[in-house]
Amino acid sequence: MRGTGERTVLPPAKADELLGLLRALDVQGNASALITRDGSRIDLPDELYDVLHDVVYALSRGLAITVAPRHTVLTTGEAAELLGVSRPTLVRLLESGEIPYEQPGRHRRIRLDDLLAYENALDGPAQRGWTRWSACRRKRGFTRYLQTHTSSG
Repeated sequence: MRGTGERTVLPPAKADELLGLLRALDVQGNASALITRDGSRIDLPDELYDVLHDVVYALSRGLAITVAPRHTVLTTGEAAELLGVSRPTLVRLLESGEIPYEQPGRHRRIRLDDLLAYENALDGPAQRGWTRWSACRRKRGFTRYLQTHTSSG
């Protein structure tokens, strides 16, 4: 059994070869299963199927993926990268109290759970002026789109 630490996977040399697998996943919908080496069939829960689909989609487009448990603690640089903002912008969000953080020594640490909660709050209508996650985040390789809205008063 593998550990629960963070793991980054680089795309294969011929990432486009995954397109056949991606098409098969699209056709199967959420009725997928794994077949073990001994021939046993294990049905995949919908949540695991969605993760597998997202991983195959990203890798087929030449993107690396990182899998991290939700209890992961991030540096300010890592958190800024995940949000798609500069590190100074992230620090302002931390210092304003919008995102909780811990500072056990000199360096701030952000729990992945808190960062994801902040991102989910951005999807609300009260946050229209902020950057939002597109639905493509889940189905198109975790691509982040920035939408800038101007206030008309």
